[in-house]
Amino acid sequence: MTTTSSQGLVTAEELLELSANGFYGELVRGELVEFMPPGFRHGKVVGLITYLLCAFVIPRELGTIAAGDSGVVLERDPDTVRGPDVAFYSAQTLPLDDDNPSYSEVVPDLAVEVGSPNDSMSERESRARMWVGHGVPLVWMVHPESRSIDVYRPGQEIETLGVGDQITGHDVIPGFQSAASDLFAAPR
Repeated sequence: MTTTSSQGLVTAEELLELSANGFYGELVRGELVEFMPPGFRHGKVVGLITYLLCAFVIPRELGTIAAGDSGVVLERDPDTVRGPDVAFYSAQTLPLDDDNPSYSEVVPDLAVEVGSPNDSMSERESRARMWVGHGVPLVWMVHPESRSIDVYRPGQEIETLGVGDQITGHDVIPGFQSAASDLFAAPR
């Protein structure tokens, strides 16, 4: 049985225990935020993005890719744990052999969020800005229904890409580029 902290708030460590027992969600300033699995299309897009990034990053030993809402501690006391759909940690940010069984205490260099059918546009924008606000230098907000990607970088205008554009890793994953359409359909 999981207990809450003395303030009645849940900690990151308690969230990890809850997730091991079937809880699906995040923690925002000590409060549980439960959500339902987002569906097949969402999972397919997350899988394609993970594949594209891994195919580029792993052979070059540029860093680590984490997928599936792996969880990042953004605040302590009260704790906030959020999980991007896909995260890239450069080898300079996180050692390649890091095998932390808990949540990362380090923000990723790239956070990828794939919009879910029930997310409003303001919720999506808020989530992307949250990552930038916590020091993530590159955020991709992927919109499967419109087949577009909003690219967020601190101090820059939001860049919106369509299926005819190229998505790049900018200076976060130098040399990475892919047709934006590849994020929505298996590459040939």
